[in-house]
Amino acid sequence: MKLTIIERKVIKMLYPINLDIKEMKITIIGGGKVAFRKVTNFLDFGKKVTVVSKEFAVEFDEIKDEIEMIYDEYNEEYIKDSFIVVAATNNKHTNYEIGMYCNQNGKLVNVVDNKELSNFTVPSYVKRGELLLSVSTGGNSPSLSAKIKRELEEAYDESYAEYIELLGLARKKIIEENKDIKERRQKIKALIDLSLYELKEKI
Repeated sequence: MKLTIIERKVIKMLYPINLDIKEMKITIIGGGKVAFRKVTNFLDFGKKVTVVSKEFAVEFDEIKDEIEMIYDEYNEEYIKDSFIVVAATNNKHTNYEIGMYCNQNGKLVNVVDNKELSNFTVPSYVKRGELLLSVSTGGNSPSLSAKIKRELEEAYDESYAEYIELLGLARKKIIEENKDIKERRQKIKALIDLSLYELKEKI
């Protein structure tokens, strides 16, 4: 189905972007299983976060030393200095309040039960070292996202973490050793046709 220009403008589209979150303050409001999943996403990328909730699911015991846990109900003060906020409480009104505040104050916010108030989402992803493959259906079919993720996990196994690292080292070596730009580009392009074993031989 081909969309007209007017129809394309109406549809809310999410722009794919990779963020360096190292220096960003991230706060998650909520202590349930959904909040836990959101927290572990950030931990996958080496980022410690602050989590605010009066109660926490037992799963949080596994990661309590990796995060800052604040035992309290939501208060605006907890997100004033945050760049990224996730509203993951079991209270729709509270989540709505958080979403409105963040939108009005230029913050990135994901409201777990309100797609329209969210200005970012976290797609399903497969991470193999520096290789990051993400899948999103814009919230229309999480089941399809999960299916594609499983397929990617099978197609790109753990060996790709080492493979990507070696590609980077080989590329750097080619750049250092070849002054001719055309020759350099050809050699770099040819790297992806090499096996893991062949790459190791080149380093």
